[in-house]
Amino acid sequence: MIEDAQLILVAGGLLVAAVLVSVVADRLRLPALVLFLVLGMVIGSDGIGWIDFGGDPGDYEFTRLIGSIAVALILFEGGLATGFQQIRPVLRPAIALATLGTVGTAAVAGVAAMLLFDFSPLQGLLVGAIVSASDGAAVFAILRRSKLRQRLACTLEGEAGLNDPVAVLLVLALIELILTPGYDGVDAVLFFVQELGIGILVGVGVGWLAAKGLQRFGALLPQGLVLVASFAAAALAFGLAGALHGSGFMAVYLAGLAVGSVKLADRPSLLAFHDGLGSVAEIGLFLVLGLLVDPGQLTSIVVEAAVLALVLAFVARPLAAMLATALGRFDVRERLALGWAGLRGGVPVVLATFPVIAGVPRSVEFFNIVFFAVLVSTVVQGTTLEALARRLGVVESSPR
Repeated sequence: MIEDAQLILVAGGLLVAAVLVSVVADRLRLPALVLFLVLGMVIGSDGIGWIDFGGDPGDYEFTRLIGSIAVALILFEGGLATGFQQIRPVLRPAIALATLGTVGTAAVAGVAAMLLFDFSPLQGLLVGAIVSASDGAAVFAILRRSKLRQRLACTLEGEAGLNDPVAVLLVLALIELILTPGYDGVDAVLFFVQELGIGILVGVGVGWLAAKGLQRFGALLPQGLVLVASFAAAALAFGLAGALHGSGFMAVYLAGLAVGSVKLADRPSLLAFHDGLGSVAEIGLFLVLGLLVDPGQLTSIVVEAAVLALVLAFVARPLAAMLATALGRFDVRERLALGWAGLRGGVPVVLATFPVIAGVPRSVEFFNIVFFAVLVSTVVQGTTLEALARRLGVVESSPR
């Protein structure tokens, strides 16, 4: 009982610290996730040692589990707050950025990683695929208090929800290409079609049923049970898609969009509930990621990883965004803003645990490279996005 109380005390203390860190980050105009990561590094095994974490291979598996749950909750909340109606006018460019943009970013960043770290082509592309994932939590948080034009903000929100499933599948396919003899491009394409197809079908189906159920029976249930039902919809969408060998991340985002598209009497409560769940998930994810990192291992890759982050921010993402939106109704200034707004965060670092768990050669090095590159990219882009948008003249008079 004493140990249970101590664990609960630690959890409560960390949540209080995370709230204070969020306030400090807002004052400093920094993405809060950066300070969450730093907090995890400080209190971890290689910091002051308050929490023993990161020295066991099982810690990577635990981090992947926490990351999957956290990302699923964040994606559902993002879809719920947006709804199909809001992203329908920008669905084509959002899909283009999430697919062509992600693949293009992975390719350019992969070549840079190969040259910087003497990786094989497949190893370089794997690192590129990992860092190609934008972070829904970072994007949703920044856009909802920004003055970016409505069309640009909705495009980025749609991309953030659809990008993660594509990046996850890229990473998994490349791991198979590295480790499995005989696995080739045809297998990878079939894998993509299966995962995305099942994810879309499950997400739309579960989301439609949940939306209709909440519309019809929501008024008959206590408010607390309505919130539980919405949470159950997220869990069912993610779990069912995964059980059928589909993309759970695609399914949970689409389910959130479906529920967010209907008129519900309890909508304000649902939004507040899932926003709170998403915040707790985000805090827990970034603290665990910070705990997992050994700061001493970062010193040998600092310069190269920083260069990779700059290539990602100034070359890979902007070039991929320009090409992906070439046929869209965006002017040059809007395309520049879209290119700069591909914010990184916890998702790439979670993806970096996949090759470690699978036993890919040099995978711990991948993890450290991705962690530092994401840290640099987040600070550089997250702190300058609003100022750049104002300079480009792509903002509105008031926040969304």
